[in-house]
Amino acid sequence: MGSYFAIVTCRNSEANIERALLSLKAQTVKPAYVIVIDDGSRDRTPEMLKRLQAGWPDLYVITNPDLGYDIARVVSNWNKALTYARQNGLPATDYHMISADDVMYEKDYVEKLMRRMDHGEIAVASGNYGEHGAVTPHGAGRLVSNRFFEKRHGLYPEKMGYESLVLHTAVQQGYSCAVFDDARFEHVRPLGSNHHFYEFGASMKTLGYHPLFVLGRFALYFATGRPIGRLGALYMLYYYLSYRPKDTGYNSMHDSDVRRFIRRHQLKRIKSRLGVA
Repeated sequence: MGSYFAIVTCRNSEANIERALLSLKAQTVKPAYVIVIDDGSRDRTPEMLKRLQAGWPDLYVITNPDLGYDIARVVSNWNKALTYARQNGLPATDYHMISADDVMYEKDYVEKLMRRMDHGEIAVASGNYGEHGAVTPHGAGRLVSNRFFEKRHGLYPEKMGYESLVLHTAVQQGYSCAVFDDARFEHVRPLGSNHHFYEFGASMKTLGYHPLFVLGRFALYFATGRPIGRLGALYMLYYYLSYRPKDTGYNSMHDSDVRRFIRRHQLKRIKSRLGVA
Protein backbone atom coordinates (compact mmCIF):
# COMPACT_ATOMS: atom_id res chain seq x y z
CA MET A 1 0.00 0.00 0.00
CA GLY A 2 1.33 3.44 -0.93
CA SER A 3 1.84 6.49 1.28
CA TYR A 4 0.36 9.98 1.12
CA PHE A 5 0.12 13.30 2.87
CA ALA A 6 -2.92 15.58 2.99
CA ILE A 7 -3.34 19.31 2.35
CA VAL A 8 -6.25 21.11 4.03
CA THR A 9 -7.13 24.77 3.49
CA CYS A 10 -9.36 26.60 5.92
CA ARG A 11 -10.66 30.02 6.91
CA ASN A 12 -13.03 30.79 9.80
CA SER A 13 -13.71 27.08 10.06
CA GLU A 14 -14.45 26.54 13.74
CA ALA A 15 -17.72 24.74 12.94
CA ASN A 16 -16.14 21.94 10.90
CA ILE A 17 -12.33 21.91 10.99
CA GLU A 18 -11.93 19.50 13.90
CA ARG A 19 -14.26 16.87 12.42
CA ALA A 20 -12.64 17.30 9.00
CA LEU A 21 -9.13 16.71 10.35
CA LEU A 22 -10.12 13.85 12.62
CA SER A 23 -11.72 12.05 9.67
CA LEU A 24 -8.27 12.10 8.02
CA LYS A 25 -6.58 10.93 11.20
CA ALA A 26 -9.06 8.03 11.47
CA GLN A 27 -8.32 6.63 7.98
CA THR A 28 -7.42 2.94 7.81
CA VAL A 29 -4.45 4.07 5.71
CA LYS A 30 -3.29 7.07 7.71
CA PRO A 31 -1.59 10.10 6.13
CA ALA A 32 2.13 10.36 6.76
CA TYR A 33 1.34 13.93 7.79
CA VAL A 34 -1.27 16.63 7.31
CA ILE A 35 -0.50 20.25 6.40
CA VAL A 36 -3.20 22.81 7.19
CA ILE A 37 -3.11 26.31 5.75
CA ASP A 38 -5.14 28.68 7.90
CA ASP A 39 -5.92 31.59 5.59
CA GLY A 40 -6.29 34.34 8.18
CA SER A 41 -9.08 32.97 10.36
CA ARG A 42 -10.66 35.46 12.76
CA ASP A 43 -12.70 32.93 14.77
CA ARG A 44 -11.55 30.10 17.06
CA THR A 45 -9.93 28.10 14.25
CA PRO A 46 -6.31 28.93 15.29
CA GLU A 47 -6.93 27.83 18.88
CA MET A 48 -8.57 24.61 17.72
CA LEU A 49 -5.63 23.82 15.44
CA LYS A 50 -3.14 24.39 18.28
CA ARG A 51 -5.10 22.04 20.50
CA LEU A 52 -5.15 19.36 17.82
CA GLN A 53 -1.42 19.76 17.23
CA ALA A 54 -0.69 19.07 20.89
CA GLY A 55 -1.72 15.45 20.44
CA TRP A 56 -0.80 15.04 16.78
CA PRO A 57 2.91 15.47 16.00
CA ASP A 58 2.34 14.96 12.26
CA LEU A 59 -0.11 17.87 11.97
CA TYR A 60 1.58 20.99 10.61
CA VAL A 61 -0.05 24.42 10.39
CA ILE A 62 0.83 27.35 8.13
CA THR A 63 -0.86 30.58 9.21
CA ASN A 64 -1.52 33.40 6.75
CA PRO A 65 -2.38 37.00 7.67
CA ASP A 66 -6.01 38.02 7.34
CA LEU A 67 -6.32 39.47 3.83
CA GLY A 68 -10.04 38.75 3.48
CA TYR A 69 -11.66 35.96 1.51
CA ASP A 70 -10.22 35.29 -1.94
CA ILE A 71 -10.80 31.98 -3.72
CA ALA A 72 -7.73 32.68 -5.88
CA ARG A 73 -5.51 32.03 -2.84
CA VAL A 74 -6.57 28.39 -2.60
CA VAL A 75 -4.06 27.24 -5.20
CA SER A 76 -1.24 29.39 -3.80
CA ASN A 77 -1.97 27.86 -0.38
CA TRP A 78 -1.69 24.36 -1.86
CA ASN A 79 1.69 25.37 -3.24
CA LYS A 80 2.71 26.72 0.16
CA ALA A 81 2.01 23.29 1.62
CA LEU A 82 3.98 21.47 -1.09
CA THR A 83 6.91 23.86 -0.65
CA TYR A 84 6.76 23.54 3.14
CA ALA A 85 7.03 19.76 2.91
CA ARG A 86 10.11 19.97 0.69
CA GLN A 87 11.88 22.73 2.58
CA ASN A 88 11.35 21.07 5.95
CA GLY A 89 12.45 17.61 4.87
CA LEU A 90 9.12 15.90 5.43
CA PRO A 91 8.99 12.36 4.05
CA ALA A 92 8.43 11.89 0.33
CA THR A 93 5.18 10.03 -0.39
CA ASP A 94 3.56 8.26 -3.31
CA TYR A 95 0.54 10.58 -3.33
CA HIS A 96 -0.77 13.84 -1.98
CA MET A 97 -4.40 14.35 -1.06
CA ILE A 98 -6.36 17.57 -1.48
CA SER A 99 -8.95 18.12 1.21
CA ALA A 100 -10.97 20.97 2.69
CA ASP A 101 -12.28 22.23 5.99
CA ASP A 102 -15.83 20.96 5.43
CA VAL A 103 -15.16 17.43 4.14
CA MET A 104 -15.47 14.22 6.13
CA TYR A 105 -14.52 10.77 4.82
CA GLU A 106 -15.55 7.21 5.58
CA LYS A 107 -12.74 5.40 7.36
CA ASP A 108 -11.50 3.34 4.41
CA TYR A 109 -11.86 6.14 1.85
CA VAL A 110 -8.16 6.46 1.02
CA GLU A 111 -7.62 2.72 1.17
CA LYS A 112 -10.27 2.19 -1.52
CA LEU A 113 -8.65 4.75 -3.82
CA MET A 114 -5.12 3.61 -3.22
CA ARG A 115 -5.81 -0.07 -3.92
CA ARG A 116 -6.77 0.95 -7.47
CA MET A 117 -4.09 3.61 -7.92
CA ASP A 118 -1.08 1.65 -6.72
CA HIS A 119 -0.85 -0.10 -10.10
CA GLY A 120 0.23 3.18 -11.68
CA GLU A 121 -2.19 3.77 -14.55
CA ILE A 122 -4.36 6.28 -12.65
CA ALA A 123 -2.84 9.70 -11.93
CA VAL A 124 -5.79 11.37 -10.16
CA ALA A 125 -8.80 9.83 -8.44
CA SER A 126 -11.50 10.70 -5.97
CA GLY A 127 -14.50 9.12 -4.39
CA ASN A 128 -17.98 10.57 -4.58
CA TYR A 129 -20.68 12.17 -2.44
CA GLY A 130 -24.40 12.63 -2.75
CA GLU A 131 -26.55 10.66 -5.17
CA HIS A 132 -25.32 12.02 -8.50
CA GLY A 133 -22.63 10.37 -10.55
CA ALA A 134 -19.40 12.16 -11.37
CA VAL A 135 -17.40 11.99 -14.60
CA THR A 136 -14.17 13.56 -13.33
CA PRO A 137 -12.52 13.51 -9.88
CA HIS A 138 -13.79 16.06 -7.38
CA GLY A 139 -11.50 18.80 -6.09
CA ALA A 140 -11.76 17.90 -2.41
CA GLY A 141 -11.08 14.25 -1.75
CA ARG A 142 -8.78 13.78 -4.72
CA LEU A 143 -5.64 11.70 -4.48
CA VAL A 144 -2.84 12.71 -6.87
CA SER A 145 0.07 10.52 -7.91
CA ASN A 146 3.29 12.31 -7.03
CA ARG A 147 5.18 10.36 -9.68
CA PHE A 148 3.05 12.06 -12.32
CA PHE A 149 2.70 15.40 -10.53
CA GLU A 150 6.38 15.98 -9.75
CA LYS A 151 7.39 15.14 -13.30
CA ARG A 152 4.73 17.24 -15.04
CA HIS A 153 4.04 20.10 -12.62
CA GLY A 154 5.93 20.19 -9.33
CA LEU A 155 3.61 22.97 -8.17
CA TYR A 156 0.04 23.78 -9.14
CA PRO A 157 -0.33 26.43 -11.87
CA GLU A 158 -1.58 29.57 -10.14
CA LYS A 159 -4.28 30.24 -12.69
CA MET A 160 -8.01 29.57 -12.56
CA GLY A 161 -8.80 26.11 -13.83
CA TYR A 162 -5.80 24.62 -12.01
CA GLU A 163 -7.77 21.58 -10.83
CA SER A 164 -8.99 20.75 -14.32
CA LEU A 165 -5.59 21.43 -15.87
CA VAL A 166 -4.01 18.66 -13.79
CA LEU A 167 -6.64 16.21 -15.05
CA HIS A 168 -6.05 17.20 -18.68
CA THR A 169 -2.26 16.99 -18.41
CA ALA A 170 -2.58 13.56 -16.81
CA VAL A 171 -4.52 12.34 -19.86
CA GLN A 172 -2.02 14.11 -22.11
CA GLN A 173 0.76 12.09 -20.45
CA GLY A 174 -1.07 8.78 -21.00
CA TYR A 175 -2.60 8.38 -17.54
CA SER A 176 -6.27 8.05 -16.67
CA CYS A 177 -8.38 9.82 -14.04
CA ALA A 178 -11.13 8.08 -12.13
CA VAL A 179 -14.06 8.46 -9.74
CA PHE A 180 -14.90 5.52 -7.48
CA ASP A 181 -18.48 5.64 -6.23
CA ASP A 182 -17.86 3.15 -3.43
CA ALA A 183 -15.43 5.56 -1.72
CA ARG A 184 -17.70 8.05 0.02
CA PHE A 185 -17.25 11.47 1.56
CA GLU A 186 -19.48 14.30 2.74
CA HIS A 187 -19.43 18.00 1.85
CA VAL A 188 -20.99 20.14 4.58
CA ARG A 189 -21.23 23.36 2.54
CA PRO A 190 -23.17 23.25 -0.75
CA LEU A 191 -21.07 23.65 -3.88
CA GLY A 192 -20.98 27.15 -5.33
CA SER A 193 -22.10 28.82 -2.10
CA ASN A 194 -19.12 31.20 -2.11
CA HIS A 195 -18.65 31.96 -5.79
CA HIS A 196 -21.79 31.02 -7.79
CA PHE A 197 -19.69 28.89 -10.17
CA TYR A 198 -17.88 31.94 -11.53
CA GLU A 199 -14.58 30.08 -11.92
CA PHE A 200 -16.33 26.98 -13.24
CA GLY A 201 -17.42 28.87 -16.34
CA ALA A 202 -14.56 31.36 -16.65
CA SER A 203 -11.86 28.68 -16.37
CA MET A 204 -13.45 26.83 -19.29
CA LYS A 205 -12.49 29.89 -21.34
CA THR A 206 -8.92 30.08 -19.97
CA LEU A 207 -8.44 26.35 -20.62
CA GLY A 208 -9.73 26.63 -24.18
CA TYR A 209 -12.75 24.34 -23.85
CA HIS A 210 -14.49 23.59 -27.13
CA PRO A 211 -17.82 25.50 -27.37
CA LEU A 212 -19.73 22.35 -28.33
CA PHE A 213 -18.37 20.56 -25.28
CA VAL A 214 -19.43 23.43 -23.01
CA LEU A 215 -22.93 23.51 -24.53
CA GLY A 216 -23.26 19.76 -24.08
CA ARG A 217 -22.24 19.97 -20.46
CA PHE A 218 -24.65 22.86 -19.88
CA ALA A 219 -27.51 20.92 -21.46
CA LEU A 220 -26.80 17.88 -19.28
CA TYR A 221 -26.51 19.90 -16.06
CA PHE A 222 -29.60 21.97 -16.82
CA ALA A 223 -31.72 18.98 -17.83
CA THR A 224 -30.81 16.88 -14.80
CA GLY A 225 -30.17 19.59 -12.24
CA ARG A 226 -27.03 17.72 -11.23
CA PRO A 227 -24.43 18.18 -9.88
CA ILE A 228 -24.57 22.00 -9.68
CA GLY A 229 -28.28 22.68 -10.15
CA ARG A 230 -30.02 24.47 -12.99
CA LEU A 231 -29.04 27.90 -11.68
CA GLY A 232 -25.44 26.74 -11.42
CA ALA A 233 -25.58 25.53 -15.02
CA LEU A 234 -26.80 28.97 -16.13
CA TYR A 235 -24.01 30.68 -14.20
CA MET A 236 -21.47 28.32 -15.76
CA LEU A 237 -22.59 29.07 -19.31
CA TYR A 238 -22.88 32.80 -18.68
CA TYR A 239 -19.35 33.10 -17.35
CA TYR A 240 -17.92 30.95 -20.14
CA LEU A 241 -19.53 33.22 -22.75
CA SER A 242 -18.85 36.56 -21.04
CA TYR A 243 -15.43 36.11 -19.45
CA ARG A 244 -12.51 38.02 -20.94
CA PRO A 245 -9.16 36.57 -19.80
CA LYS A 246 -6.41 38.92 -18.63
CA ASP A 247 -2.94 39.06 -20.18
CA THR A 248 -1.10 37.80 -17.09
CA GLY A 249 -1.70 36.39 -13.65
CA TYR A 250 -4.37 34.19 -12.11
CA ASN A 251 -7.04 35.24 -14.62
CA SER A 252 -4.97 34.65 -17.77
CA MET A 253 -5.09 31.97 -20.45
CA HIS A 254 -3.28 28.66 -20.03
CA ASP A 255 -0.51 27.65 -22.43
CA SER A 256 -1.53 27.26 -26.05
CA ASP A 257 -0.32 23.66 -26.32
CA VAL A 258 -2.56 22.63 -23.42
CA ARG A 259 -5.54 24.50 -24.88
CA ARG A 260 -5.04 22.81 -28.26
CA PHE A 261 -4.82 19.38 -26.64
CA ILE A 262 -7.99 19.98 -24.63
CA ARG A 263 -9.97 21.08 -27.69
CA ARG A 264 -8.75 18.16 -29.80
CA HIS A 265 -9.52 15.70 -27.03
CA GLN A 266 -12.99 17.14 -26.44
CA LEU A 267 -13.81 17.21 -30.15
CA LYS A 268 -12.72 13.59 -30.41
CA ARG A 269 -15.07 12.68 -27.55
CA ILE A 270 -17.94 14.56 -29.22
CA LYS A 271 -17.39 12.78 -32.54
CA SER A 272 -17.17 9.42 -30.78
CA ARG A 273 -20.52 9.97 -29.05
CA LEU A 274 -22.12 11.06 -32.30
CA GLY A 275 -20.62 8.12 -34.18
CA VAL A 276 -18.69 10.40 -36.53
CA ALA A 277 -15.40 9.07 -37.91
